[in-house]
Amino acid sequence: MKKFRLLALTAASLALLTACAIPRSTGPMSFFVTRAGRGRGGDLGGLAGADAHCQRLATAAGAGGKQWRAYLSAAPTMPSANNPGVPSVNARDRIGAGPWFNAKGMLIARGVDHLHDGNNISKETALDERGNVVKGRGDTPNEHDMLTGSRADGTAFAPQTDTTCRAWTHSGADGSAIVGHHDRIGPLPENWAKSWNFAHQSAGCTQEALVRTGGAGRFYCFAAN
Repeated sequence: MKKFRLLALTAASLALLTACAIPRSTGPMSFFVTRAGRGRGGDLGGLAGADAHCQRLATAAGAGGKQWRAYLSAAPTMPSANNPGVPSVNARDRIGAGPWFNAKGMLIARGVDHLHDGNNISKETALDERGNVVKGRGDTPNEHDMLTGSRADGTAFAPQTDTTCRAWTHSGADGSAIVGHHDRIGPLPENWAKSWNFAHQSAGCTQEALVRTGGAGRFYCFAAN
């Protein structure tokens, strides 16, 4: 009997320690994948239009009391004789300090550094603003491409190549956008295929081109406050 009680006590202690080690759902929603894009391919109405889309979706989901920002970068424009140029905008600088939680309260990242090195983004956690799982590779249709225009560290590219569909204002066949994979899965088991924010370029900036490379014009939204 003593041996049985000792085993039971040991099991209970192990269960308590395990429970303490599991991250708890401890925060209101401050991160989501847009339930839908704007339907105009890479033309999101610029950064302001993308932010407004995040705000509308969050408000409809009951989380409109925060300032929502799209995780999008924009390349600089180089100065010329008649143009002083415009500095780049880095996605990592637009989204506040964190921490961020999804619609079910699950921790996504503790802060900006954790977001770009060791975050908890996956198909199971990168939910839309209603708490729904977003279709990924292996689903029909595959919609795992998330518009970012960003390098792996969350910064913008140089302006020589279009990586943001002309600063998110273009929906033509030319140009392209850098996308990431919210499900961390690609056609090959390589780092780029597993990147949530820097996987590959889209085939173009039309809605059809985004769909053709595995997306739907969706993007990430973060609460900046």
